[in-house]
Amino acid sequence: MIPKSLFLNLPMTVRFTLVAILCTFSFHTVHSAPSSKPTKPAKSPKPSLPVTPSAPFTNRLAKEKSPYLLQHQNNPVDWYPWGPEAFAKAKKEDKPIFLSIGYSTCHWCHVMAHESFENSPIARLLNSLFICIKVDREERPDVDRVYMAYVQATTGGGGWPMSVFLTPDLQPFYGGTYFPPTNQGGRIGFPILLERLADAWKNDRPRVVEAAANAVAALADDAHTQTAAPATAGQATLTNALNQLTNKFDDDLGGFGSAPKFPSPSNLHFLLRLSTSQNASAQDQQAARAMAIFTLRHM
Repeated sequence: MIPKSLFLNLPMTVRFTLVAILCTFSFHTVHSAPSSKPTKPAKSPKPSLPVTPSAPFTNRLAKEKSPYLLQHQNNPVDWYPWGPEAFAKAKKEDKPIFLSIGYSTCHWCHVMAHESFENSPIARLLNSLFICIKVDREERPDVDRVYMAYVQATTGGGGWPMSVFLTPDLQPFYGGTYFPPTNQGGRIGFPILLERLADAWKNDRPRVVEAAANAVAALADDAHTQTAAPATAGQATLTNALNQLTNKFDDDLGGFGSAPKFPSPSNLHFLLRLSTSQNASAQDQQAARAMAIFTLRHM
């Protein structure tokens, strides 16, 4: 601020210039002041809802009701449920069928699903070479029973996951249970098995079809025999059957064969019946009872 004494001693023209400048400054200061009227705060953008990423694959099992089938709805495998759509596609494309049977609480079913059915390269092999059908054994025990009889007859054992390869007419020509993704523990790797079976279907079709027809005929004969009056097994027959189970018995962990093991109710039922059979020797009775109890205690 300029002192009054100094301002009065300035020349008249300078004083008029200073007054004009001060008036102009005051005018702009007053008229450019912010309004006293409150302004509404700017609206903040609405938070966006989190987007759940969609699964990269969804197959036909998404329309099913079975908990087990729904567990596989996002596999890259092009699964079909058991039904006419899958059967018709197999015949139209002249492809064999890969049938996988399991249930929702089956440990090895989940292992094979993670190792193979969630594996994109293996899924591509399955999709290109086979028509793939997934079955819940608890939903379709009739289908499970038919193909389990085939697996047990051809491999000497059974269990889940059950893996069976069929002609388009639903006749089985190869079967097993769990297959690892690579050769392990004497088991063939699943991708290698797929390629070999597809090659046999393409280049050795008559032999494959004949083997399937023979298997179906043998199963039909077996079913007919089972409906006939049961024959009484003699001591020699019982001892022979017991010896076969003894050779497979696991003395450390119970059960029969090597891992992966599956419960074999028929074996245990046979041993328990043998342990009280009048047609068995006392030694066989004792051996049968010991194997059955040891196995049950280690489950």
